Amino acid sequence: MKNLTDLKGTFTLNNGVKMPYFGLGVYLSEDGKEVVNAVKWALEAGYRHIDTASIYENEEGVGKGIKESGVDRKDIFVVSKVWNSDQGYESTINAFEASLKRLNVDYLDLYLVHWPVKGKYKDTWRAMEYLYEQKRVRAIGVSNFMQHHLEDLLSSAKYVPMVNQMEFHPYLVQQELLDFCNKNTIQYEAWSPLMQGHIFELDIMKSLAAKYNRTIAQVVLRWNLQKGVVTIPKSSKKERIKGNADIFNFELTQEDVKQLDQLDCGKRFGPDPNNFDF
Repeated sequence: MKNLTDLKGTFTLNNGVKMPYFGLGVYLSEDGKEVVNAVKWALEAGYRHIDTASIYENEEGVGKGIKESGVDRKDIFVVSKVWNSDQGYESTINAFEASLKRLNVDYLDLYLVHWPVKGKYKDTWRAMEYLYEQKRVRAIGVSNFMQHHLEDLLSSAKYVPMVNQMEFHPYLVQQELLDFCNKNTIQYEAWSPLMQGHIFELDIMKSLAAKYNRTIAQVVLRWNLQKGVVTIPKSSKKERIKGNADIFNFELTQEDVKQLDQLDCGKRFGPDPNNFDF
């Protein structure tokens, strides 16, 4: 297990950049007051990692929340993603500039290819490499890339992706993909760690929450981190944002980690990267 210290703790990416292993996701957080407040509350609670995307249509609010928080920009790990309709070489660079403008920042800490759009993601990746070499972004990575996508990308890439952000929860562990990423020094990151709310329906989660005297969310998020996976739970409620992050004063036993691993049944709550049409 990687060393887990506190909310500001980090995993080191393959280029030496330190990425906070716990962050706030803002998917479906409404632009304006809702997302501005969520970002401010998270930063106030000690979060130092905010994850958005152009398709979420809330980059402007995220930028406003960062600015109003009073936390120094250089202390916040800001992530965005290039959407599918913007993929390709020139269009990715243009999309990146547009994201910076909306976020009102000079650089990103991490920029991701949102989905492996067939026939385009290699050109998109070349644009990411260009932006990285120009020092416009501190790290580059991908999202929703299965092993065959990664192998295809690695066959011509100048840089190994620093991150692969995937749907990840006890029903979708994809241990082989996780092992492949670890072997190739690609940091694994979870989206939808709470199974879009379905995690709260599982009896095993209820019993583990009682055993550790924790919430179900805290147990599953702790499991994420003990698996060496960066996690970015989404919430726009102040108390939940604080509560989700209160996971650094307990540890799951290896037996309980394995118990959750064994729930893996390949069930997705989001689109299948091998069979999507955006």
